[in-house]
Amino acid sequence: MKLIDATDLIVGRLASYAAKQALLGESIHIINCEKAVITGSKSDVVAHYRRKRARGEPFHGPFFPRTADRLMKRTVRGMLPYKQEKGRKAFGRVKTYLGAPTKFKDQKTESLPTAHISKVPSLKHVTLQTLCIQLGVRSP
Repeated sequence: MKLIDATDLIVGRLASYAAKQALLGESIHIINCEKAVITGSKSDVVAHYRRKRARGEPFHGPFFPRTADRLMKRTVRGMLPYKQEKGRKAFGRVKTYLGAPTKFKDQKTESLPTAHISKVPSLKHVTLQTLCIQLGVRSP
């Protein structure tokens, strides 16, 4: 089992790492999802995700999440062949959490140095918590 702290990690790089490890059979738990970041200006990122949410119909989909933990899990799902059996099994091995649950407080967390925000030359980024508030999450 790998426990990854998503604080100041880039969402896409973290998701691709988690997807690959899940395909290899590893159980992945991502904590502090609301502190992960998406690179780009706030207005561009929010507009992009609003277009994604507005694509479907309320009762027929496609359904797109608004909470940070589910948004992270959806991003990981996009990097898996989730319509195939191996992708469904791998997707089931990925768990995402808001904050740090008490059951993980004594365990050592892993961070990904290659996915840290300091590796990107651009200073523009948005946390998932800020994005979710802009998308209209009910309880931030």
